[in-house]
Amino acid sequence: MPQLRWRKSSFSEGGADTCLEIAADSAGTLHLRESAAPTAVIATSGPVLRTLLSSVKAGQFDGLAR
Repeated sequence: MPQLRWRKSSFSEGGADTCLEIAADSAGTLHLRESAAPTAVIATSGPVLRTLLSSVKAGQFDGLAR
């Protein structure tokens, strides 16, 4: 995997390992990882990530995070 510049949300809890990080490579592929497990990386595209974020904002997954 190429060297990526990871970004954390401003909603992250300081230095805690409770963050989702995102980076884009030179081809435009988006990479996501959880700060608690930085070697497990998911690659996706902008349209797929936008669909996921829209679903999260709409509350479609609220029952899963308990």
